[in-house]
Amino acid sequence: DIIDYTRQGLEAIVDDEVTKRFTSANEMAVWNLLTRTQQQHGSFSIRVTVLWFIGFLIRYFILFPIRICLFFLAIFWVLGSIIFLRYIPKQEMKLRFGFYINIVLHRILSRVFSAIITYHNTEHRAKCGSICVANHTSPIDVIILSTDNGFSMIGQKHGGFFGIVQKTLSQTANHIWFERSEAKDRHMVAQKMREHIENETNLPILIFPEGTCINNTSVMMFKKGCFEISEAPIYPVAIKYDNRFGDAFWNSSKHELVQYLILMMTSWAIVVDVYYLPPMKIEKNELSMDFARRVKAAIAKQGGFVDLEWDGGLKRSLPKADFREEEQRKFYEMLKTD
Repeated sequence: DIIDYTRQGLEAIVDDEVTKRFTSANEMAVWNLLTRTQQQHGSFSIRVTVLWFIGFLIRYFILFPIRICLFFLAIFWVLGSIIFLRYIPKQEMKLRFGFYINIVLHRILSRVFSAIITYHNTEHRAKCGSICVANHTSPIDVIILSTDNGFSMIGQKHGGFFGIVQKTLSQTANHIWFERSEAKDRHMVAQKMREHIENETNLPILIFPEGTCINNTSVMMFKKGCFEISEAPIYPVAIKYDNRFGDAFWNSSKHELVQYLILMMTSWAIVVDVYYLPPMKIEKNELSMDFARRVKAAIAKQGGFVDLEWDGGLKRSLPKADFREEEQRKFYEMLKTD
């Protein structure tokens, strides 16, 4: 019956459950005097206009300069810490100091955005020899999580400014950086992660399996890479932002990174709840993709997100051919059955 497919097509046009996850989810009907006024309004009363102007002056001429000073304080802190670490001969002691240096660094950076963070179930913090996975809304997710725990980052080596940042971070912890030629070799990356986990002195690895920023209303498909490593427990984390004070979502197709960071630094505050979940391990005979779905479902339930099976890569690319073929196969099976 083609009616069902017609209905699904019309529903996708009227209320597309995928692409709306890549835009701001600020759904307040009226301005609450705190968030940014993105909509164009015909007119404001004099009283509301005065309140908006006072808020503008406070955010841009009082809070913003203070936050800029805090940002430079963070830079001086990490540079001074690197000089200090060079005089420590033992690697074990250097990593111990590096853990606390990172905590202080990220707490200063969290003040740059006036982050108000509430941590829940802290007994389930990720431990050494494990992998921590979380839903992804913003580049500052790393800062939010790293104010309470130390993590090892994983990613591709870069040149220029980001290359300097990576080298600087590597002075305080053992991070996993790989060459561009290795990035597409999934087995090579998995092997590097296994080697990192085997060393009990290394910090837990922090990964955002969605691979892109989602607007904090849903959790999209998790890439299965880190879930194939059965040796390490997975510590799920749900990050839930309160956009009444400032929308933390980074719409990379609309704002450059520097522009986005300025928007965050000129908001009133970034209010967020972080929920630590109990560790999870892959079960016997369980496929890595099924394990990834199980972890994703736990994060979605805890954070109150919509659990979607769609790939976040649709943000920048068309659906893969195998997905279209799978839908065609289902349609064929339905016709054959009828």
